[in-house]
Amino acid sequence: MTDLRNYALVTGAYWGFTLTDGALRMLVLLHFHQLGYSPVQIAFLFLFYEFFGILTNLIGGWIGSHLGLKVTLFAGLALQVLALGLLALLDPTWSVAFSVVYVMGLQALSGIAKDLTKMSSKSAIKVLVPQEADSTLFKWVAILTGSKNALKGAGFFLGGLLLATVGFRAALLLMAGGLALVLLATILSLPGTIGMAKKKTNFSAILSKSRDVNLLSAARLFLFGSRDIWFVVALPVYLSASLGWGNAQVGGFLALWVIGYGGVQALAPLLLKAFLGGGAPRGGTAGSGAFALAALTALIALGVTAGVSPWLTVVAGLALFGVLFAVNSSVHSYLILAYSEADHASLNVGFYYMANAAGRLVGTLLSGLVFQFGGLVACLWVSAGFVVLAGAISLLLPRGERPLGSAGASSAR
Repeated sequence: MTDLRNYALVTGAYWGFTLTDGALRMLVLLHFHQLGYSPVQIAFLFLFYEFFGILTNLIGGWIGSHLGLKVTLFAGLALQVLALGLLALLDPTWSVAFSVVYVMGLQALSGIAKDLTKMSSKSAIKVLVPQEADSTLFKWVAILTGSKNALKGAGFFLGGLLLATVGFRAALLLMAGGLALVLLATILSLPGTIGMAKKKTNFSAILSKSRDVNLLSAARLFLFGSRDIWFVVALPVYLSASLGWGNAQVGGFLALWVIGYGGVQALAPLLLKAFLGGGAPRGGTAGSGAFALAALTALIALGVTAGVSPWLTVVAGLALFGVLFAVNSSVHSYLILAYSEADHASLNVGFYYMANAAGRLVGTLLSGLVFQFGGLVACLWVSAGFVVLAGAISLLLPRGERPLGSAGASSAR
């Protein structure tokens, strides 16, 4: 019962953070689009968010294994409260250059907060789930990941709604106050030693020596890069500029997409069981899923080029993309924990999400650049290429029935 209570506390804190994270993304994107910023300028606003996520994941796992995941979780929540409060001080009379630098700096702070919180929450699951309980691990990871993304989608809608009703500054202050309450409740309730390694590791251990973890991390880089190439800047600007959608419509669509995506992630164990039979997923599952996703992305690009209705290609096509991507993401999230020992979970998870953040960084930059010079179709083709690379790398992952944690655990010390 104690483990279940701690899982609920960690998940609740992650939920609270995720709601503000999604809302902040939509607030910044729509607010600066309204101010006349170009797609490339908007992309640059998020670059530090992703870049500092890379550094945070690389170092945060080592810090979590030494000081406990409670420390990194609290630090993530506190930094997000600070970032929201400082962003509310943004003055419209400032120059464009200074405003961009100011927002980039605070997005960096928010990126650090996001990845500290994510690493802490997902590593805690490995600590709380009993050894050799692969099915339980997959189920708990799927629930946490799926519910997080559903709430991030709700955050997208909340961000668009707050921008339209109370405005940019008031929205940020309201979110900062709400998350501060979540932080206080977590401080008072969560045990202090959760996730602390029994045997301390050297700082050099942050660079994983596990072949399985390295391959999975590389596949993760290209998988998440493929999504953000069209999702971060290209799609919202396309819906607004090309289809004439308003802020509430854009925020609502992206919210529904991410909510649906999160729902599918939570159901991934049941979906895979229905289509593939029993047992936990393996490396081959990740490879097959990536190639199916690449084929779908190419079909969407061909449909847009042929002038097929945007409702069928962009709206319906990308909704189906979300389903396949969600299952792929859940498989990856399970595999990284399956490849890790509980005592070193935060180190491997930190390294893995460093690759995730690197993919998002590349995808964010390409989303602005490729869309500005080639449009949505070019973004989709580049995205398809990224997923093919993710699938090719996944083919090298273990495909048999041996205990997954054995290779990753022994070599990651």
